Amino acid sequence: MFKSGSESIKAKFKQINLKSFPIKIAVTGGAGSGKTFVCNRLRELGMKVINSDVLARQVVAPGSAAFEKIVKYFGKTILTRDGTLNRPMLRRIITNDADSRKALEGFVHPEIIRRMHQKMTEAVKYGHFVVVAEVPLLFEIGMEDQFDLVILVRVDDKLKIKRLMDRDHVSFDEAKALLNIQMPDKLKVEKSDIIIENNGSIEKVIATVDLVFKKMQKITKTLDT
Repeated sequence: MFKSGSESIKAKFKQINLKSFPIKIAVTGGAGSGKTFVCNRLRELGMKVINSDVLARQVVAPGSAAFEKIVKYFGKTILTRDGTLNRPMLRRIITNDADSRKALEGFVHPEIIRRMHQKMTEAVKYGHFVVVAEVPLLFEIGMEDQFDLVILVRVDDKLKIKRLMDRDHVSFDEAKALLNIQMPDKLKVEKSDIIIENNGSIEKVIATVDLVFKKMQKITKTLDT
């Protein structure tokens, strides 16, 4: 779980001045891994959580700069009848076309990052010195160095595919194609500090998240004294 060991985590925390700047924790994992569930549990436990998926939807809302760039690049056929982005269609395009994927990332990611930092700055003003951000493509877009601690939610690929098929109503091939454009978990494990396995029951995941929370809480309280 604490891959680097609790003392290594504590050493990382010591590098941060808790009274002036928050500890920034990223929760990441492949599509269908359950990272949103983990973040929701951390929120229930009282942690400040920023959801990058929510930010991503705000960034591409009709009328936004990113929205206009996307429509200009992909054409109006990418829109639904109500004028919003056809996200399933866009997902199919970028999973089969690397150039289109890079273009979309160029339109969207800089604005998501900007808004995420803005939310973190706001969190400081409200007295939060530990902030959690859910970042699905943390390693793929090279954001890991912007966080003090990385939590990886890990799931076997077969289970990921099943969850994606059930959640997004996509075929096996579409689910697998989405996973294929993301970094393999074995590489993410090497870059992460804490690993949460999500192959079992919901109760087991909750127990694991609660344990991680208690350990982090204990460390931050020690450093803040």
